[in-house]
Amino acid sequence: MRRALVTGGTRGIGLAIVKKLVAEGYLVTATYSADEESAARAMECVPAAEFVRADVRDERAVEALFERFSSLDALVNNAGIDLYKQVQDTTAEDYARIMDTNMRGAFFCVKHAVKLMLDMGGAIVNIASVWGEHGGSCESVYSASKGAVIAFTKAVAKELAPAGICVNCVSPGVIDTKMNAHLSSEEKLALEGEIPLGRYGTPEEVASAVCFLLSARYITGQVLGVDGGFCL
Repeated sequence: MRRALVTGGTRGIGLAIVKKLVAEGYLVTATYSADEESAARAMECVPAAEFVRADVRDERAVEALFERFSSLDALVNNAGIDLYKQVQDTTAEDYARIMDTNMRGAFFCVKHAVKLMLDMGGAIVNIASVWGEHGGSCESVYSASKGAVIAFTKAVAKELAPAGICVNCVSPGVIDTKMNAHLSSEEKLALEGEIPLGRYGTPEEVASAVCFLLSARYITGQVLGVDGGFCL
């Protein structure tokens, strides 16, 4: 049975990815950082998956996580947090928290996943964002972190291609998750009006894109937008 690891897999896009991978026949392990309540709900929702507490910002914790596996076919770096602040109000602590989770965590997981994939090949999908491609007002550090994920993806894709490891990004647009909870009703409506398809995306639509890239053996180094035409 194929084995997959999904970071940040207990809610929203991450949980949708876990459900989709289980349905596709993967043996799935998913991580969470601290939210035990969400983890408990996820365990009830997807009993076939394994949910493990692990802080991806901590390399020792990531090393311990990967000691669970003798092999790994797929890695999805979904763990991420956002920040909605004007740049002049953003603190050094804010910057470190966002970059450590969104980029440092992805780096550590790729680093250790590759050790399990070098002999047999595999697939890695990193979750980026349209803001990482185009920048988002009042989300400068979040945008920077996701831009770094995109550049990292392309560089690692070149490096790992000779080993048969495909590395790609999914770049969600405005998706109906708790990450948009900071928006007012008026802001949500205005943002929805900017989307050519006229609605927010769903976590399940992002999960479908992730599974497509995990199964594609001649696609690497790409950024697949799931944004309803938002960036056209």
